[in-house]
Amino acid sequence: MLKASAILNVPVYATTQNAARLGPICSELSLPPSTLHADKTAFSMMIPALQSALDDSQGTSKQIAIVGIESHICVTQTALDLMKMGHQVYVLADGVSSCNEGEVGIALRRLAHAGVTITTSESWLYECMRDASIPEFKQIAALVKETKETTREAVQTLCKM
Repeated sequence: MLKASAILNVPVYATTQNAARLGPICSELSLPPSTLHADKTAFSMMIPALQSALDDSQGTSKQIAIVGIESHICVTQTALDLMKMGHQVYVLADGVSSCNEGEVGIALRRLAHAGVTITTSESWLYECMRDASIPEFKQIAALVKETKETTREAVQTLCKM
């Protein structure tokens, strides 16, 4: 999703949960330099730094896609907070996890019931593009092809829940 966000010029916001005690974001993610990163102790990402960044971007209601760990805690609380703020929220099912695998399906069902759109990364990317004639289409299609195996594995795992 980080590669796709760079191609589509989608801003990236990242948080760590109490990095002093739980550690930093893993270096394998290679967050782009433009990423707004903040550490937090709240479980929701909707801390003042992120709220301010969202307020400063264009428009009032935004379409926001969420990926992250601990789907039943941080992802859920962030999604619900964003919904309360009037945003259209997508949780990318193949981009969330939990230390307790059983929590993922329960969290996704709860969020869907609350009005959050639960979808896959591929579906969300094509929804963002809307049309194959845009210049970014070929890059995104190649990225989807490159990651299809890991996406398929994630979706199959989630379908078993």
